[in-house]
Amino acid sequence: MFQDRTDAGRQLLARMPALDPAETVVVALPRGGVPIGEIIAEGLGAPLDIVFVRKVGFPGHRELALAAVTNGAEPGLVVNEDIARSAGLNRDRIWELAQPELREIARRRDSYLGGRAALPVRGKTVIVVDDGIATGATMRASLQHLRSRGPSRLILAVPVAPEDTLAELEESAGIDEVICLKTPEPFYAVGAYYRKFDQVSDDAVTTALAPASTGSGPASGP
Repeated sequence: MFQDRTDAGRQLLARMPALDPAETVVVALPRGGVPIGEIIAEGLGAPLDIVFVRKVGFPGHRELALAAVTNGAEPGLVVNEDIARSAGLNRDRIWELAQPELREIARRRDSYLGGRAALPVRGKTVIVVDDGIATGATMRASLQHLRSRGPSRLILAVPVAPEDTLAELEESAGIDEVICLKTPEPFYAVGAYYRKFDQVSDDAVTTALAPASTGSGPASGP
């Protein structure tokens, strides 16, 4: 069990390979991944950015991940095909369900980035960070989106995740390396593996991203 996200971030930092800070970008999933990403970025001397991704919950059961949506230059949708098929939901209907999440992404982009563009990742090593993985829907969407932006190396770094989910992500999301500290079996909710698992505030995310806010141009999202 991790004490908190700071503890988890320090443990992950200790497992990082040797990297050139000038050729590395740490990308966190908001909001829980940001405190961990901040520690890794500071420790490596690399910049921190975020990927905008939201889970699309099953109607009436929002905690069940029907899909995940990212919003870069164009919105991207990754669907949990088994759940969609069993519910008889086609892609058009899932896009409809994703619209509130796209609006929340727009709000977060304005709040967190203050108008700056995403950091460039083409040709760089990208370390993708979250505070844990359960179903993997949002992480899969994030990884596929970041892979499409042309990094030379894509590393997934998380404190805790189910082993079968990690294997599925390695197969489907083009990951070059996985760093995961714990793969408990059976797996419970991510928060079960932290003694302190408070919600991360918007202000905390904005503060963590402030050192990277010197870019110019409209924010397009990673």
